[in-house]
Amino acid sequence: MEYRRLGRLGHESSVLIYGAASLWEVTPEVAEASVTAALEAGVNHIDTAASYGLSEERLGGFMPSIRDRVFLASKTQARDAEGAWASINQSLELLRTDRLDLIQLHEVHNVDLLDQVTRKGGALEALVRARDEGMVGGIGITGHTHDVPASHTEALRRFDFDSVLLPLNRVLWGVPGYAEAYTGLVAAAQARDTAVITMKTTARRNWVGEKRYSTWYEPFDEQRLITASVAWVLNGHPEVTGIATAGETALLAKMIAAEQARAGMTAEEAAAELDALPDDEYASVYDEHMPT
Repeated sequence: MEYRRLGRLGHESSVLIYGAASLWEVTPEVAEASVTAALEAGVNHIDTAASYGLSEERLGGFMPSIRDRVFLASKTQARDAEGAWASINQSLELLRTDRLDLIQLHEVHNVDLLDQVTRKGGALEALVRARDEGMVGGIGITGHTHDVPASHTEALRRFDFDSVLLPLNRVLWGVPGYAEAYTGLVAAAQARDTAVITMKTTARRNWVGEKRYSTWYEPFDEQRLITASVAWVLNGHPEVTGIATAGETALLAKMIAAEQARAGMTAEEAAAELDALPDDEYASVYDEHMPT
């Protein structure tokens, strides 16, 4: 497992971040087994959210036994300070910890939502209060749509966020304007030593037909395509401090295998592998709301 510095937060974070949306509605036994497998593979960063179903509760069932081994991040989807403060306290209670290493404003997809959370009385005030009182370490922001790179760049102008979290994969790179907006965000983040974290690495397209996994998007499940997807991001984008694993416990082992195998594939080779897919087999749509 490779480790990369998580911006000015300083944590040497595993490049695979455990995406705890995968614990949305699983049993306690499945949750603990999945996280244990991730830790044994070298994962040391867990990312959850107040809105991820049973995720925080499931993690809390065994968090005290692993807390000193992981960087723990959560998110609040509240838009006002009162709601965000309540959300943070509930997350701490459910996760059975007295401190989060990172709290993130969740699903801030555009400037209109950014206005809501950064206004007077907005959610950001609660996150700053929690940091000042030692309840959280860093403050981040996340989003999911085509507008996110630009809105995150604006967010960094308004507040000195410690991290940004947004989608990045080969198909998004080809969406008109996305690569340019992403590159601008990276420049702004690097100037502030803000961590750039990405997600939806293995997204294939919106669901077509039967939904076979718990992810909101249809993911790749062939090992060669998962490996190519992981290699394209991690080998071609050194600015990325880590990628969230897909929100499906059944795919974790393949993500781990991909991280190990990517050393044998260049970003260019990965791009060629993915670009060879027919358009109807690789056509993710990101202008709709698609949580992790």
